[in-house]
Amino acid sequence: MRILHTMLRVGNLERSIRFYRDVLKMKVLRRHDYPDGKFSLAFVGYGDEKDHTVLELTYNWGVESYDKGNAFGHVAIEVDDAYAVCEQVKQAGGKVVREAGPMMHGTTVIAFVEDPDGYKIEFIQKGTAGY
Repeated sequence: MRILHTMLRVGNLERSIRFYRDVLKMKVLRRHDYPDGKFSLAFVGYGDEKDHTVLELTYNWGVESYDKGNAFGHVAIEVDDAYAVCEQVKQAGGKVVREAGPMMHGTTVIAFVEDPDGYKIEFIQKGTAGY
């Protein structure tokens, strides 16, 4: 068994694709509209779905925002240099909500960015995780 994808509901598919493609440098792996169901899906990630976990962006036609509740936390991405990636995100117009640095009560270097729908993405610097 393995985790295939995580689904995020988005309010504007084109805007979300631009963020994940242009800011986080993911590839658009596949995309399909379902007119009968009035929704569209786009799968984005860093590698082929056959051996990588990806994100499924779901756009329900006509729905521009969602109540995210308080159960979902974030999606985590391992990066070589969290400080440099935060700068790249800012240069690409992305929003850094927690600058890179050691986590409280630990040595793991982390940072958080926010996608256009308010979902948090955590960067974890490779080689610093203290677990």
